[in-house]
Amino acid sequence: MKMLTTQLSGLFQRLAQQEEAIEDTARVLAQAAIGEGTIFIAAFGEMKAVAASAAEGIEPLQSCARWQPDSVITSADRVWILAKNKEGDELAGRLNDAHLPFAMLTAENRNNEMEADAFISLKIDKGLLPAEDGSRTVVPHAMGALFVYHAVKMAIDEMLAE
Repeated sequence: MKMLTTQLSGLFQRLAQQEEAIEDTARVLAQAAIGEGTIFIAAFGEMKAVAASAAEGIEPLQSCARWQPDSVITSADRVWILAKNKEGDELAGRLNDAHLPFAMLTAENRNNEMEADAFISLKIDKGLLPAEDGSRTVVPHAMGALFVYHAVKMAIDEMLAE
């Protein structure tokens, strides 16, 4: 348990160092709430934990809706794509083609190839803890994404309060 706590603390500290990217993400998404648009959360796989927290949590994200393949996105809206790796690339490409601003978070180490307006990589490419067979276990993609989500939400809430 101590090793897990230590490794997660290190992960959260590393993610907290991406303060500028977190602020950029909050700014992009807050534009929708300020402009009476919708913040669409397009989450794939285990990243759906963020969509659940944003839409159904005790303190939901203002102007938030879960993205669906048939969602109609206007210029007043913003989309936050959350994916393990490349699951959100098709949507990102369509948003780029339509010149619609979006933010993107990937769990695994990537660059901003999709040219998101704001981009965060959790850089979690392997498990945190060594297993007996030499492999690694405990891959906390959803935990890292939820940590970033709460940091982004706090920044959005501050922006909307001003």
